Amino acid sequence: MVHREVTRRQIFRAFAGCALTDGMLQMLVSPVATAAPVTGDQYTAAMPRLFAGCSAFSYGKQLSTGKMTLEDFLLKAVDLRLQGVDITTYYLRSSDPIYLNNLRRLANQNAVVISGVSCGVKMVEPDPTKRAGVLNEINRWVDVTERLGASRLRVLAGKVPNDITIRQAIDSVVETMKAATDYSGEKGITLAMENQPGLSQSPDVCLEVIHRVNSPYAGLNVDITHFVSSPAQDAYAQIGLCIPYAATTHIGNQFDDHTAIDLDRVWQLFAQAGFKGYMTAEYAGRSAEDEVINVPKLVAEVKARCERYSTV
Repeated sequence: MVHREVTRRQIFRAFAGCALTDGMLQMLVSPVATAAPVTGDQYTAAMPRLFAGCSAFSYGKQLSTGKMTLEDFLLKAVDLRLQGVDITTYYLRSSDPIYLNNLRRLANQNAVVISGVSCGVKMVEPDPTKRAGVLNEINRWVDVTERLGASRLRVLAGKVPNDITIRQAIDSVVETMKAATDYSGEKGITLAMENQPGLSQSPDVCLEVIHRVNSPYAGLNVDITHFVSSPAQDAYAQIGLCIPYAATTHIGNQFDDHTAIDLDRVWQLFAQAGFKGYMTAEYAGRSAEDEVINVPKLVAEVKARCERYSTV
């Protein structure tokens, strides 16, 4: 293991400042001669640190019916040999501080990182009064995120109502996210807007929002399943555009149209970008039985590629 880590550093030192080709990535994961550890921002910025995680949503059928609790989910993460989990707020029993503290304690006891929290708040809201309510709700989930010991909160843009333009929808999201990051930043928590069907499915919209919010505590939750190829850009090119702004990820093995995702190609994109964070499996099961069978399979795919493409 030590020999392998040093090898990766040697490769990054040799190619720092260059785009990694497929051949270089193969060198990255192949044992070659050892070299002294590399230090300095120039080199570490290019080193991907990819950790395997799982979203609670993957077990949503069981969590929503009481067959599984979030406590069970944290212990399942141990069983699956995961490094982190994403807590979906839909399945929290309450936001009572004692309950949240106990979840955090259980995670810490088992060395499972709560890497992020995902809430379902949607930021598209043209009405100023209702928009203030959206901001208050995001801030409430920021407090929950802080209590759980996580540093990232997934938020949604939402769909565009028929009575407003796309431009008005974008403006409302920017206004809300700017104010929300002012609050979350005081707690060291990054808000990650997901590229979800609706307003934010387009990379162009995602990047405009992030640039206009212009906060170190604003990023994206890059859900690779939601990208839609166009004549101008295939889904992988769109993923690549968003990765530099990724704070969190959700990983599935099929796009929304049920075509297979080339996960090796996706991991290569994250490795080339020097991404540092959790590659979080998220499975949308049809039934509890489906989750039991297929979540471990997806997790295994995620773990194998993190092992292959990460420097740790």
